[in-house]
Amino acid sequence: MSRTRIGIVGAGFMGSVHAAAWAACPDARLTALASGPGGPPERLAQEYGMRVCADLDELLGRVDLVDVCVPTDLHHEITVRAARAGRAVVCEKPLARTPDEAAEMIAACREAGVPLLPAHVVRFFPEYAAAKAAVDAGVIGEPAVVRLTRSTFQPAKPADNWYLDEARSGGLHFDLMVHDLDYARWVAGEVVGVHARSLRAVRPDAGTDHVLAILRHASGAISHVEASWAHPPPTFRTRAEISGTTGVLDLDSDRSAPVRPTLRAGTRAGDMPLPSSPLAESPYATQLRHFLDVVRGVAEPIVTAEDALAAVRIATAVGRSIATGRPADLEVVA
Repeated sequence: MSRTRIGIVGAGFMGSVHAAAWAACPDARLTALASGPGGPPERLAQEYGMRVCADLDELLGRVDLVDVCVPTDLHHEITVRAARAGRAVVCEKPLARTPDEAAEMIAACREAGVPLLPAHVVRFFPEYAAAKAAVDAGVIGEPAVVRLTRSTFQPAKPADNWYLDEARSGGLHFDLMVHDLDYARWVAGEVVGVHARSLRAVRPDAGTDHVLAILRHASGAISHVEASWAHPPPTFRTRAEISGTTGVLDLDSDRSAPVRPTLRAGTRAGDMPLPSSPLAESPYATQLRHFLDVVRGVAEPIVTAEDALAAVRIATAVGRSIATGRPADLEVVA
């Protein structure tokens, strides 16, 4: 079977992470690169032998699959254009900036008959996948209380830091917390309501953010989800506790991270946080190998576009609760 030709849109941080992951997939061939607003693509293209394309149309003419690694507010346009060109799409999380845009992306890919695969990579981290498998096997009975934490530093970019522009990124609860909003739903079922608070809403001058959200699940379970940009570089810590009717599962990156760097003040740690994994293979590579199997029809997706739409809906409700100071309900979509 010939290798699938991969085109990446976006030569910034996540474009680089995905390029390294695709390079570890024997059945993928990194073929083309089109720059997003994050900077010139020549260095990344040269590293992986990709052709630099002048625009998206040129890239679409050279590849079988488009990997969207640009800021969230650009996901919709690129995905719809790729779908109309008959190309499979992998899209970084969150799937879109609004539920309506996410739904339109799904509809465009469905109409074109091409896969739309959202990169919710936490489902592919071995410890999170093992915890989900244990829940499914009934090891702790029915999930009752889920606690999830994701703590890191605020993204820094030398120019055009779109992460801090909530109109583009959605802010902390949309860009970072969405990982755990998806995981909570995966473990405990559909979410019917949220109640959330954020540091930035109370202290706009704080210069960072920290969000707490309580999710109500249709099953009766409750999830406590915490996300933070308030830690110093290079911190990236994650924790999870799933309490069920007959037991408890817990995981903590402080116990599983193979190396935890502590840097002196003033030492550069990088512009973007990235979680570590104790395994030799990056979970990003595990994820993309799985996506390639889905595209080739030999696997069912672990995470679907509909899952990603649900996560966008939950994140939107979290934002609404933060803005109003009141609980926000969600419509459960069949």
